[in-house]
This record gives sequence, structure tokens and C-alpha cells, in this order.
Amino acid sequence: MTHTSSEEPHLLIGVLALQGAYDAHSQSLRKLGATPRLVRLPDDLQGLDGLIMPGGESTTMLRFLEQRGFFETLKSFVHDTPTFGTCAGVILLAKDVTHPAQKSLGALDVTVERNAYGRQIDSTILQTESSLPGGPLEMVFIRAPRIIHTGGNVKTLATRGGDPVLIREGHLLAATFHPELGHDIRVHQFFLDMVKQHKAGAL
Repeated sequence: MTHTSSEEPHLLIGVLALQGAYDAHSQSLRKLGATPRLVRLPDDLQGLDGLIMPGGESTTMLRFLEQRGFFETLKSFVHDTPTFGTCAGVILLAKDVTHPAQKSLGALDVTVERNAYGRQIDSTILQTESSLPGGPLEMVFIRAPRIIHTGGNVKTLATRGGDPVLIREGHLLAATFHPELGHDIRVHQFFLDMVKQHKAGAL
């Protein structure tokens, strides 16, 4: 399937650029016709239609956010605006974090266990069925967290060994894997479709 820049010319999507593969997320957005904006300061959130929070080390990301006076602004933003968290981004979005406990934005009704799948050496690439059309979904796991509890309004879109790895709750999307590091851009397309629904008042 070929994507052209005419498909999503009106979508401005922020990519939190504190750590992680934010450039890879930006490239995926460009392939789908959206305009990415790197977000490093609170003012960078102005005018965005949606936000992606990449992977990285969640405690380091928290420290950056708090040092820059960014935490509370971001917390308010993600409660109202479509946001997609991957890996460490899921940890930051979660209402509860374990192993060990950690402060979070408290937006997504899940409990997340940090580094649940082991060390860097335990990273893997899987092809797994999901609710997204188009056959098995490529999933790149790197020291991934595990979602160990989901609230009643959370919809599971894909699993790994019975554990949710791609979930949605209203305007929030979360993946414990790294869709930006593979060749499959369907998860990013799904998020852009969510953003369009939100802009249209249908979400």
C-alpha cells in the first residue's frame, strides 16, 4: 500500500523528544502524510492534534520532565488530547507502575510492571495477530514493560503470551513494543485515524 502526503495533510503530531527513537516515529508519521513536531518544552505542545511518547528510560524521562517544569502541563495535555505511548511511554501514561513503583501521568487505566520481559539481551521480534486488519503485526520488544491489569474501558488489540501489548482507552493508545523500529506502519496509521476521529468530535 502506498501512502501519499495528501492523506493526512492537516494533522500535526508531536513526538516527545527527550529520549528514545523519536526520529523513527517522525519518519513513520511523514510516510503517512502527517507533520511531526519534536516536543522538548511545554510550549511545543501548542496547536498539536496528537502526541507520541516514545520509549527510553522512564525514570530519566521523568527527571527531564520535572526539571523543565513540564510534568503538570503534559499531564493535562494527555488527559484531553490523543496520545500514543510506546514502551516507556506506556509506563508514563499508566495509572499504576510497579517493579518498582514510580510516579506517572495517571491517564491510562492500567497497571504496568517495568522491565518485565528481562534485559536487553531478551529483546525479540514477533509476528502476532491483532485486531488491526492486514494480517500478523510485526512487534519489536526491547526490555518491554508488561501490562498486568487493565481497567474496564481498556480495549486489548493484541497480546503476547496472554498479556496485552497493544491497547486503547478512548483517546489513548499504548504499545509495549516499538512499532517505529519495524517495517509495519499500521499502528501509526491506527493512531492517526484516532486523531482524525477526535478532531471530528467522534471520539
